[in-house]
Amino acid sequence: MEVLKIATAGSVDDGKSTLIGRLLYDTKSMTDDKLEAIERTSKQKGYDYLDFSLATDGLVAEREQGITIDVAHIYFSTPTKSYIIADTPGHVEYTRNMVTGASTSQASIILIDARKGVIEQTHRHFFINNLLRVKDVIVAINKMDLVDFSEETYNKIKADFSELMGKRDYQDQNITFIPVSALKGDNVVNRSKQTPWYKGQTLLEHLEELDQKDIYNTGTPRFPVQYVIRPKTEDFHDFRGFAGKVYGGELSVGDEVVVLPSMTQSKIKAIYFYDKEYQTAPRRSSVTITLEDEVNVSRGDMLVKAGDLPTVDKQLTATVSWMDSDNFTPGGKYMLQHGVNKVLAKVDAIEHRIHPDYSGIEENVTSLQMNDIAKVRFKLNKPIFYDRFKDHRTNGSFIIIDSRTNTTAGVGFIE
Repeated sequence: MEVLKIATAGSVDDGKSTLIGRLLYDTKSMTDDKLEAIERTSKQKGYDYLDFSLATDGLVAEREQGITIDVAHIYFSTPTKSYIIADTPGHVEYTRNMVTGASTSQASIILIDARKGVIEQTHRHFFINNLLRVKDVIVAINKMDLVDFSEETYNKIKADFSELMGKRDYQDQNITFIPVSALKGDNVVNRSKQTPWYKGQTLLEHLEELDQKDIYNTGTPRFPVQYVIRPKTEDFHDFRGFAGKVYGGELSVGDEVVVLPSMTQSKIKAIYFYDKEYQTAPRRSSVTITLEDEVNVSRGDMLVKAGDLPTVDKQLTATVSWMDSDNFTPGGKYMLQHGVNKVLAKVDAIEHRIHPDYSGIEENVTSLQMNDIAKVRFKLNKPIFYDRFKDHRTNGSFIIIDSRTNTTAGVGFIE
């Protein structure tokens, strides 16, 4: 079954957790004990409605304050598709959490409170979706019940957001506007009678019709080798396969490939998945590949199609989202993990800090603090094989590891 990963974004009290809870409830994906707990807690709080936000806010501090603090992953299915929703916090101080939640998502839901309209945080949420090249963005204008389901209010917010769209540098995004009431259930799963002026789909209808081909940023195929398989059994004495995951495109038997970094060439002899053999390995499939020639291939090497080589270099420039409490400074040394490969990296320079509300850049920056986003130059101790992030979402990104603490300190998107 097809799996769709979705990130949510919204300011405090915009109703992200309630929207997700409503999706679970109306698709009958909520367990009986969870529903009973929500009913019981809602009564204890004196509500005359079900507080669906309790379905996702799992931390004690989240339930006490009524806000989302950490990224929560929620799973549900329909007869045609499975969904993973990353419920991310909307506060400025949790920018790193928003980046984490959206980094692996193919679609995103940005919530806007119909009473407040487009605010500064909306700019930030859209900037992150633009930065991460999330291809399908749904702008859910929530709490329409509190503005009497006003078409005029909906059109005003839609026009304001359309102005914001003019500031993006990623033009291939599909933007869809949907008026909803997460609390009442209008246009979430079921079509609302309160919005006869709205002729579009409900939120779930839109998600159900999303085609994976339309929302994945396709590129040239990249096959980082995770493991070299040598069974050395009597039946497979001479077998030598290379296990990994295909990113960006398809690889087929007979394709001419180049092994990086050695630059040796060969052809794909066979493609296996367990005991089955395939003619083509589609994008995002985990397979084992054998080559026609006895070439030297090790973990961390990459197979690419001949004529479609990535950049091989010991230096790069990237947009960095800093996530650590320790400052990021020029001259600092870190471990940079790009796919399977780990290399030592030195911060050559911070070119400028980027304001994620589209208000511009700040030059002459001497350090980055937690949640800062900046353009940074790195020097590496050995070459890696990379693409620009806008061309290849997987091969154009990396994480930054603090070698002293072994914590993930930041993420980078190669330019």
